[in-house]
Amino acid sequence: MDLDLRLVRYFTVVAEHRNFGRAASALHLAQPSLSRQIQRLEDQLGVRLFDRGPQGSRLTEAGRAFLPEARALLHTAHRARITARAAAPPREITIGYVADLVIAPAVRELRRRHPDARVRARHLTWQGAHALLERRVDALVTRTPLPFPADQLRMTVLYAESRVLVIPASHRLAGKESVDLDDLADDELVPCGGSPTIWGTSRRLDPDPDPRPIPAGPGIDDSFEDKLELVAEGYAIAILPVGDRRSTLRADLATVPVTGIDPCQVVLATRASDHNPLVDAFGEVARTHLTEAP
Repeated sequence: MDLDLRLVRYFTVVAEHRNFGRAASALHLAQPSLSRQIQRLEDQLGVRLFDRGPQGSRLTEAGRAFLPEARALLHTAHRARITARAAAPPREITIGYVADLVIAPAVRELRRRHPDARVRARHLTWQGAHALLERRVDALVTRTPLPFPADQLRMTVLYAESRVLVIPASHRLAGKESVDLDDLADDELVPCGGSPTIWGTSRRLDPDPDPRPIPAGPGIDDSFEDKLELVAEGYAIAILPVGDRRSTLRADLATVPVTGIDPCQVVLATRASDHNPLVDAFGEVARTHLTEAP
């Protein structure tokens, strides 16, 4: 019969303490349970390993002979485990996320389920989202549309977000319960390529005595913050996913829900050819823990 290494370990602990009560405490077991486990080992070996008495437990002749072999067996098993792990591919995953999306609940759960794995989270800009195709990240939590072709990706929709209009706090539409696209007929709306944001040029709210030329609307190379500055100054408007809270950090901006427009999808994107088991594991926890904007 094959030896149970767990029982062998129990034997070495009892041999060290020479007392079943102290050994049970060290092993976090009940003493009767430990006694039964040692009895099982003795039955497997066909010999008695301990003489039990009121002064404690003493190794028998067979027990003394077995003890060094038991320790060597446990050491060999430990070394075999370390050698096998060292030869295996590294257990690691890098999870990218963009904008203000929050992935911490899923990352924490993945680390809890796989404590030996190296799990890293990496914030990316919209342009940096190409890191998935460049293999700098193994999974990407982002919003649609993607800034790159998705024909070689696996896509999992996590949840949908409605959209809000972002305008200066003094705008004529600020304070309304909602707006639709007809309310924005005077504004030229232009989707931002590879981003869920729709930017638009807007008329100045008040006459501007400054003789210098009026700034143009948002440019492709402008940062998100630069574009918000144009919105605050009344030169532009924006339509953002409701979960994108970056605009609400400014007191000079207002948000109004937009109706009559498709919601934005928050998705998990992974490479179709990736066989890293942690990628599938993250997909499972993401579907459970990333179900709506926090």
